[in-house]
Amino acid sequence: MWRSLVKQAAYREKFKFVAEPYTCSLSSCSATGFSQDSVFANKVRASEARANGFYGCLFPGFRQIGVFSSQKDDLGKFSLNQPGDPLRFSGKFWNLKGYASAAEAVISTEEDMSGSEEIHELMEAMAREEKKMSFLVQPKKVAEGMGVAKYNTLKKRQIKIETEAWEEAAKEYQELLMDMCEHKLAPNLPYIKSLFLGWFEPLRDSIVGEQELCKENCRISHAAYFNELSADMMAVVTMHKLMGLLMTNTAGTGGIRVVQAACQIGEAIEHEAKIQSFLGKTKKKKTTDKKPDGESEPVTNKQEKLVKDQEKLRKKVTQLLKKQKVHQVRKIVKGHDTSKSWGQEAHVKVGCRLIQLLIENAYIQPPVDQLGDGPPDIRPAFVHSLKTITKDGNKGSRRYGVIECDLLVRKGLEKTARHMVIPYMPMLVPPQNWTGYDRGAYLFLPSYVMRTHGAKQQRETVKRTPRKQLEPIFEALDTLGNTKWRINKRVLGVVDRLWANGGRVASLVDREDVPLPEKPDTEDEAEIQKWKWKVKAANKQNNERHSLRCDVELKLAVARKMRDEDGFYYPHNLDFRGRAYPMHPYLNHLGSDLCRGVLEFAEGRPLGKSGLRWLKIHLANLYAGGVDKLSYEGRIAFTENHLDDIFDSADRPLEGRRWWLSAEDPFQCLAACINLSEALRSSSPETTISHMPVHQDGSCNGLQHYAALGRDKLGAASVNLVAGEKPADVYSGIAARVVDIMRRDAEKDPAINPHALHARLLINQVDRKLVKQTVMTSVYGVTYIGARDQIKRRLKERCAIADDAEMFVASCYAARTTLTALGEMFQAARSIMNWLGECAKVISSENQPVRWVTPLGLPVVQPYRQLGRHLIKTSLQVLTLQRETDKVMAKRQRTAFPPNFVHSLDGSHMMMTAVACKKAGLNFAGVHDSYWTHACDVDEMNRILREKFVELYEAPILENLLESFQKSFPSLNFPPLPERGDFDLREVLESPYFFN
Repeated sequence: MWRSLVKQAAYREKFKFVAEPYTCSLSSCSATGFSQDSVFANKVRASEARANGFYGCLFPGFRQIGVFSSQKDDLGKFSLNQPGDPLRFSGKFWNLKGYASAAEAVISTEEDMSGSEEIHELMEAMAREEKKMSFLVQPKKVAEGMGVAKYNTLKKRQIKIETEAWEEAAKEYQELLMDMCEHKLAPNLPYIKSLFLGWFEPLRDSIVGEQELCKENCRISHAAYFNELSADMMAVVTMHKLMGLLMTNTAGTGGIRVVQAACQIGEAIEHEAKIQSFLGKTKKKKTTDKKPDGESEPVTNKQEKLVKDQEKLRKKVTQLLKKQKVHQVRKIVKGHDTSKSWGQEAHVKVGCRLIQLLIENAYIQPPVDQLGDGPPDIRPAFVHSLKTITKDGNKGSRRYGVIECDLLVRKGLEKTARHMVIPYMPMLVPPQNWTGYDRGAYLFLPSYVMRTHGAKQQRETVKRTPRKQLEPIFEALDTLGNTKWRINKRVLGVVDRLWANGGRVASLVDREDVPLPEKPDTEDEAEIQKWKWKVKAANKQNNERHSLRCDVELKLAVARKMRDEDGFYYPHNLDFRGRAYPMHPYLNHLGSDLCRGVLEFAEGRPLGKSGLRWLKIHLANLYAGGVDKLSYEGRIAFTENHLDDIFDSADRPLEGRRWWLSAEDPFQCLAACINLSEALRSSSPETTISHMPVHQDGSCNGLQHYAALGRDKLGAASVNLVAGEKPADVYSGIAARVVDIMRRDAEKDPAINPHALHARLLINQVDRKLVKQTVMTSVYGVTYIGARDQIKRRLKERCAIADDAEMFVASCYAARTTLTALGEMFQAARSIMNWLGECAKVISSENQPVRWVTPLGLPVVQPYRQLGRHLIKTSLQVLTLQRETDKVMAKRQRTAFPPNFVHSLDGSHMMMTAVACKKAGLNFAGVHDSYWTHACDVDEMNRILREKFVELYEAPILENLLESFQKSFPSLNFPPLPERGDFDLREVLESPYFFN
């Protein structure tokens, strides 16, 4: 797909584009935006041996150390050095335009894509060798329910998805410009695409001019890097990249910080440049060069030697490929990479200059029906300004350079997702098995087994870990990645209708903005100030709605693209604690109710008698509202008492009584209503095929792990490690204890005990909802101040106390009382948390990070270090870059260790369960402490997850941890292990509500 770029010079000679004003409707808008934050290093990606007979595909690749937006932040704060995260435009895709020709050579011989002759020839040699071998080797079944021919077809499509979509974007602009020049007509394009087309040529020409200046004056700060890529590609990367960043920003500012945009655009330019450079070097050199008059000029001895060396190298690589020596080939290619990374400073300088050129060349004009009788209102599409941004919790503010887009562009962004190129789409074929830090998952998109958040020490530790030690981790990730999904078309149809009608229901955001309050007709300063605060609040709410609308559009765009596929897969990787996440960031089962409602297992299984029972329980769990706290029999009775509502919801989801909308998880509830209705109306309900994932969730799972670690009988009973007639509700238990304490305080004399008045004021306000968030976050080391703020928000929602000062004091009292009740009920958990914190304090006092190895062998290094500041002068503004220093953040190391350690344990439990379920023939999906399988297999999964929990905690986890600390720091004194109780872990095996 290189033709358009190869011929760009010819296009400039033949065509001259004169921009004519034109407008398009806002009803259909498109944009393509993504983000790329990886660092290129040549490597060869091998498509591992599959039963389709293709033994390996050789490609140059690169290494990533950062991607915009972390899993933790979702659509929130930006992070320059965070790979893989859930809601980002993970633009590793930008790097892959060079793969188009090689990818085609793997399977298809339709046309020579002319990316690299040498790679093309190597692929052909490999294909010939494979053809010989195919007569000797009988292909195996490549995927469950998928034959070789189908796999080949899907693999070809997958390669095109991973390698050609970005190339198509550049090609499209060239062809549209040619078409416009030829026919003298503006094409009828969606609004955003029409903007891109209008900006493309002036921006490209400005970049050409800047490139000429850089050749003449090497003292320009970005001169050394600005001619590494063609102006066409630099223009397309800049436009799409910036628009993608603006679309995924939910910081509530309405713009994107300059430092983030510049870093990501600069890195994307570097990656594209290095791909082209590598392909240029690998082309076969001719032994003669042509003079201008066509005569041959003999090469020098030095040139001839170079050609011979390259020919020898090419033959050696070909022979190695024939022998399937893929790893040796990788080493050869890597050894011939002499390029150096540009570095962050160069990224921001190049990125800032490109942003500046875009600001100078990108203009918009309102549609004709919005113009009055005056002259056209042509204005800049982007504005650079300085803004004061308040940090979380109003703990201070800083002034940042921000790029904002015009309101018309912003409105168009909300409707562009259906046209966007999303690089890390779900895969059409099973992901490659993980075999190393950067080997596995996608066929050609670079994939990394851990999201290291830019932490060098963690990254290097994982790389140095022996493969054998990581095999249990790899096997678990492969298991999760091989679960096949599909789109629930009926639920998606309902979502589309609700969204088209403006949202506002079933947790869908309102598609309309909040109207801004009118300015009061008064000179009263107090009234004017109130109005300004109201306007500020409305703007903030509208910025948040904009981000949420973009988020919904992205999720729906992916669902629509995958709607007609028989199935697809989610490659998984880890965060630094060992928790598993899908690499695709938008539509996945870790997402919202909307995501989970439109996803279902591709494989259907008969319900059976137990499956029908679990489907009824599952529906009650999804409806929630207290129903999920009943016994299993109570939940089944709830479902059977609402069969009319369930049938009505399935038959007429929007025209009927809409009972499903009153559920806590409405879209998942609707999917369950549809599935259950089909079964109950069948002549044989138990033989009904079900694709529905049924969930089994832990009960305050963090406290379950602490209770097992401490062998705490009281704590174990509170979180369902012990069998009971109905599920124990830890939140209600804590609330009851808080009420008891308040009753005692209320009886005291207010003159002697000031808490008496607070107790009397709050005693009727205490319920499970008031304390739930504090109990949940207690596992993660919630502080007194955090607990106070959580309870204050709940009281404010209820308008329980009118006076702010009185509410503050009451919240302080309620927080102390709740933490006291927690300490009484979970003494063992509190003592273990304190012990972990003290150990971290001892280690961090030596300026060392806390590190440990999980039960499955994953090494963990806490990444919290002090950040240094580095000022960079760019053409746009002076930027401040943050860099890791050698000094650890002692307080953060201490407070984060207990929750991080428990997260590493719950991740281990989930992965142990996943592997065991695979061996038992079950389909399995996991969301941290929520395990999913088919309804008919829930009983078997329940048995397995309990056995694995017992197996996990029968090991001396705390003893091993202390031993590792003492071995790593023999000169330090660590506190003794906390005392533990005598709870029998085997009781978990008989507890029906442990996960329920």
